[in-house]
Amino acid sequence: MSILTGTASWTDPTLLACKRFYPPHARTAEARLRYYATQFKLVEVDATYYRMPNGQTAHLWATRTPDDFVFHVKAFRLFTGHPAPRQALPMDIRRELADDSDGMSTDPMVFYHQLPAELRGELWRRFLIALEPLRMTGKLAAVHFQFAPWVHRNAHGVAWLHECRRYMQEHLMAVEFRHRSWFETSAASAWTLALEREAGMVHTVVDAPQGFDNTVPAVWESTHPELAVLRLHGRNITTWNNASNASSSRFQYEYSPAELAELAQRLKRLAQQVRQAHAVLNTNYQDQGMRNATGLAAALGAH
Repeated sequence: MSILTGTASWTDPTLLACKRFYPPHARTAEARLRYYATQFKLVEVDATYYRMPNGQTAHLWATRTPDDFVFHVKAFRLFTGHPAPRQALPMDIRRELADDSDGMSTDPMVFYHQLPAELRGELWRRFLIALEPLRMTGKLAAVHFQFAPWVHRNAHGVAWLHECRRYMQEHLMAVEFRHRSWFETSAASAWTLALEREAGMVHTVVDAPQGFDNTVPAVWESTHPELAVLRLHGRNITTWNNASNASSSRFQYEYSPAELAELAQRLKRLAQQVRQAHAVLNTNYQDQGMRNATGLAAALGAH
């Protein structure tokens, strides 16, 4: 049984500004990643959600980390139902859209199904090629799909999952839902878990504030023999849907020792069902993610 803990992102602006995690000499991208890898063996790359990944950058991530270090890479936002600014797309793709005649060219935001099928396929091809340096070195643990809150448990949502799975056949695909319909009843939970198992997807256990349409309960189950994922967003109800500030400020939360002890017990039980379990702290405000990840690791060692 192997359990790794880490954070979502290692270069959040608030983390760098607080100056509590990185030593003074870690002033470059290389130095920061190398230092981070001395503290944790796992990190989630969130930059790939905002912009398409670059193979050269992925190669640098692979060469700057130890052999036993692994990455979760967040899927590009279009693939999970979120809109993307045109500026986030490759230049030649933007030119293709500008030449399109369906009236999209004046809209600054683009949704996945607004793109012609050949451009959607091209984006997938480039996304997967960019991940090859991590996959070839054995450092790509999973590609994380955090689906938009408007991807519901219905025929459209299921079709979307299967389309993503078709492109992700050679990769572990970790799935996180952001609409309550997927787990709002015991029957819905059983149905969703069965779908994930049949499709070979890794279920993501989500620890987040409750009581909103765009959140799901923590369902402590595994759906793939290779990996279980716990993703922790904190439990700050007041900031969960605050869209006016930077994303990291939405997840301001420091887990208490008692909360970490309970999470550690549950995670250890879950880890007995799989080859490896990963816990990703998405509490990215300042150094909260690092402190929470360190605290969870300590709690895991104490049980």
